[in-house]
Amino acid sequence: MSDSMIQVALIGNPNTGKTSLFNHLTGLNQKVGNYPGITVDKKTGTCKLSKTQKATILDLPGTYSLNASSADEKIAIDVLNDPENEYHPDVAVVVTDVEELKRNLLIYTQVKDLNIPAILVINMADRMKMKGITLNIPQLEADLKTKIVVISSKLQTGISELKEAIVHYKSISKEACIPAERFKQNTIKNPELLTSLSEAALKKTQHHETVIRYQFINNTLKKSYTIDKEKASDLQTKLDRIFTHKIFGYVIFGVLLLLIFQVIFEWSSVPMDFIDSTFGSLADWTKATLPEGMFTNLLAEGIIAGLGGIVIFIPQIAFLFLFIAILEESGYMSRVVFLMDKIMRRFGLSGKSVVPLISGAACAIPAIMATRNIESWKERLITILVTPFITCSARLPVYAILIALVIPSERVFWIFNWQGITLMALYIIGFAIALLSAYILHKTLKIESKSYFVVEMPKYKVPLFKNVALTVIEKTKTFVFEAGKIILAISIILWVLASVGVNDTFTNADKIVQTSVTENGFNEIQEVSLQNKMMRFEKRLKEEAKEANKTLTAQDINAAIAEKTPDFRQAVIDDEIAALKLENSALGTIGKAIEPAIKPLGYDWKIGIALVSSFAAREVFIGTLATIYSVGSEGDDETGNTITAKMESEVHADSGKKVFTFASGISLLLFYAFAMQCMSTLAIVKRETNGWKWPMVQLFGMSAIAYLAGLLAYQFLK
Repeated sequence: MSDSMIQVALIGNPNTGKTSLFNHLTGLNQKVGNYPGITVDKKTGTCKLSKTQKATILDLPGTYSLNASSADEKIAIDVLNDPENEYHPDVAVVVTDVEELKRNLLIYTQVKDLNIPAILVINMADRMKMKGITLNIPQLEADLKTKIVVISSKLQTGISELKEAIVHYKSISKEACIPAERFKQNTIKNPELLTSLSEAALKKTQHHETVIRYQFINNTLKKSYTIDKEKASDLQTKLDRIFTHKIFGYVIFGVLLLLIFQVIFEWSSVPMDFIDSTFGSLADWTKATLPEGMFTNLLAEGIIAGLGGIVIFIPQIAFLFLFIAILEESGYMSRVVFLMDKIMRRFGLSGKSVVPLISGAACAIPAIMATRNIESWKERLITILVTPFITCSARLPVYAILIALVIPSERVFWIFNWQGITLMALYIIGFAIALLSAYILHKTLKIESKSYFVVEMPKYKVPLFKNVALTVIEKTKTFVFEAGKIILAISIILWVLASVGVNDTFTNADKIVQTSVTENGFNEIQEVSLQNKMMRFEKRLKEEAKEANKTLTAQDINAAIAEKTPDFRQAVIDDEIAALKLENSALGTIGKAIEPAIKPLGYDWKIGIALVSSFAAREVFIGTLATIYSVGSEGDDETGNTITAKMESEVHADSGKKVFTFASGISLLLFYAFAMQCMSTLAIVKRETNGWKWPMVQLFGMSAIAYLAGLLAYQFLK
């Protein structure tokens, strides 16, 4: 190279416009090669700075730091730190983005430690007015000990000023921005540390360096970099003013949630009904086709019923994660985190707690693991303890079927119905009790701590279909294969327990029921069951006639019911036999043992079995009931072969009243809203808190709240 040529290295983070600047400086006078021994591209070019001065420009690979954690970073270190390197520059030009100045300045402070003149280029000046950004250049130059050039690669402004600064590079200070004594060890000035330190020690040292550099950057930008959102005029800023507004922000978020829950019910109802009826028909077909025996019963009542309890909720799980993925991909979820920080602080939490709490709407396990980025142990512990109150996807199957049973689907305000509103109310209740619990824990836990909250607002973007689809598939697959394994295993265990008798009544159930009906006729409860079957049959007849545009007279309906009555009577007898067997089975004995404790909540022994089994995972509740009612409803009529129909017709043996009423349904909903019904969550809390103390506090505390809420709801509403 000629002595008159100035060696210039362009360095900066990806997406700062560094390559565009390189093209403006070199034009067509550039070539692409490889660095010795590696395949990373090496771009160089020549630039005429003035009439008498030229420069060789080297475009170093885009990198976020000089920590030597990648091939690109190692290239930059080798070029900048080794005076013997053939590409070692006379001057380094660090290119930054005016909107991301804080992040981009990290690598600038590192370059300044290398005893090289460094010019700071602040790119994308055309966006400053639009973003409401103001820079105090003299103050910034004094603090950063350099020459600053503000340019716009898009408008090609500031290029001549940059060329002039390069020509006079010798006048630029080589002094480091940050005094050397602030670092215990400096891997940038002393690259030999990269190989002499252990991996753990190196990571710790670089982390310490980065913290000090960002402290310096923050203090510097406070004096010379301001953003006035009121003056900003770009679309993102306008949207942020709306989405983070102190009133409208919460209203918009609330309406969005309500729409999501409404759509979950509306869109998923058709595939769920199809899946429900398909598995019911499959179980009937299996019984009718295969030879009678234990294997056929296991297949129809245990395995198929258990699988149905898993597959039926795939539509709702998929739709839930679809909307969560869209909100995250679009950049809106970060605005929610920022918005909710103001609320969190009132309850002793910071904005960082919002991320786990919102994540808890998917699953408490990864949400609790996400608390690791909360520096304050007190805030982290409180967040861990209250996150399971947030309505997770495992609760959704329980909510869905109970809401469908006890809440009417009548519309409110044209597009909403009571079922969607109830689902949203349960989410709000879960979030509210989490905040209340956090406030109580904040006041009672005597742990001193400090915390800070920083969130970077990503730019709004149209969600990528591929990313959204992969998220939905991955989360749904996790539900099916992780929760599904537990549900299916418990379904089979429950079927076995229900098929094993504990006394002679189980063995002689057929004879006992047949003798009772022959001698005494149907009792009051059996008559109610018969009437229910007739009413369902009549309802189906009218629906089919309406679909076919036919007119049915009362005489036609009565004749059809009379023809089917013998079948209905036999179905009632078969139900009675199956119920008597179930009650005197090993499973029934377990349920009867816990019934006195749960009867004040409006539950019977069958629900008690489901409560106990669902401690493995909340969603097991529905699979358990599906298995129990399949075992206990062998002779049910063709209009009642789905789990929903069986739950709807279930009655208390002593009173003949329906089990699933509005009062008992609300009681169950509240019980599951507050109860810690998840072994896996307890295990992860134990791991994150290094002991069983806090998991046990969580288990007994949440169980007590759930029992009390269910008791009060039932006693008040019955």
